Amino acid sequence: MACSSSRISLLAARITFTKTAGQSFARNQQCYFCSGAPDHGKTTPLRKTTKLKTMLQSSELEFLMEAHNGLTAKVVQETGFKGIWASGLSISAQWCIRDSNEASWTQVLDLIEFMSDATDIPILLDADTGYGNFNNARRLVQKLESRAIAGACMEDKVFPKTNSLHEGRMQPLADMEEFALKIKACKEVQKDPDFCIVARVEAFIAGWGLDEALRRAETYRNAGADAILMHSKKKDPSEIEAFMRAWKNQGPVVIVPTNYYSTSTDYFNDLGISMVIWANHNLRAALTAIKHTSQQIYEEKSLKNVEQKIASVKDIFKLQNEDELVEAEKKYLPALPKGQL
Repeated sequence: MACSSSRISLLAARITFTKTAGQSFARNQQCYFCSGAPDHGKTTPLRKTTKLKTMLQSSELEFLMEAHNGLTAKVVQETGFKGIWASGLSISAQWCIRDSNEASWTQVLDLIEFMSDATDIPILLDADTGYGNFNNARRLVQKLESRAIAGACMEDKVFPKTNSLHEGRMQPLADMEEFALKIKACKEVQKDPDFCIVARVEAFIAGWGLDEALRRAETYRNAGADAILMHSKKKDPSEIEAFMRAWKNQGPVVIVPTNYYSTSTDYFNDLGISMVIWANHNLRAALTAIKHTSQQIYEEKSLKNVEQKIASVKDIFKLQNEDELVEAEKKYLPALPKGQL
């Protein structure tokens, strides 16, 4: 672990970066919203893209929580999280298919549209490799923007991808220059200047080491990536710590501590990490609950001991915003004849 003086140095450098980036971002935001009008903030709510970009550039450690459909996205928002991670693993798993691009990107697009419609907070899509070459990836960006998705995270692997947490599986990496040009294509095609492309570096996952991780991260940042997601499947954060020391706060860094889950978030903050993703825990929690409930009903052939332990039907109606439909029916449907419900 880093000594105290190293942590203070990393944190100070990070604050310097975020202040500088934030000033530049504020100037761009003003130009885009209103061409210089001084009071646009009073009437124009922040777009989801702007919310995500602000989180990435914040001097505070930010968090995204996994969701994999409209219902879980709504729960994440109501819990108080400021943003959502649309996990590729979780989305695949809820269809009971493998996290190896077995679902088409249009199927994923249809699903996250429901997630976006159900929420007001930004969604960062786990977009795997971009579902093909630069042309597939930039078309994806266009479609995501039209559905108010805030950003896409793309990893530098070959298509179809292999989940990073698999043991004993090959993890072939994409050509660095080609992936950088894919990022460039995505940034050039986006219409919203605040739409975020997060470049996920898989060098540690593939066993290529720190030098390659740093080389790729710098290349992707220079190609226009808004942030770098540095991935590691070690049980401790040593690879992340080594990267952050070498990175010297060149831009926002995102991590996914699924395997090194016992590490304190205070330590991540000290390292200068910008964002932490809790990547698959709602899916795993749901699986545990579903298995337990199904087993109990199967064995007892009764609902008596289950009913008080699960969500009520009214809870579901509330998440679905059923009250709005009831009021709309009163407004837009003719009254029923007397005696009919």
